[in-house]
Amino acid sequence: MLVKIIIVIFLMAIVYSLGSALYYLLHERNTSDSTRVIKALTWRISLSLLLFVLLFIAYALGLIKPHGV
Repeated sequence: MLVKIIIVIFLMAIVYSLGSALYYLLHERNTSDSTRVIKALTWRISLSLLLFVLLFIAYALGLIKPHGV
């Protein structure tokens, strides 16, 4: 159950990071020195990769099991 909560927290953080990047993209007028969009998207990619690794580790340890739909 703890692994599932951690996965949901990661997903919420990824969505938050994506939303903040969109906000910075729409509201910053000076694009010559704007790095907040890049930082937010970098965080999103890092969190996504970390979640991907976490899913592989949890599957390998048997903490999560796939199910057929």
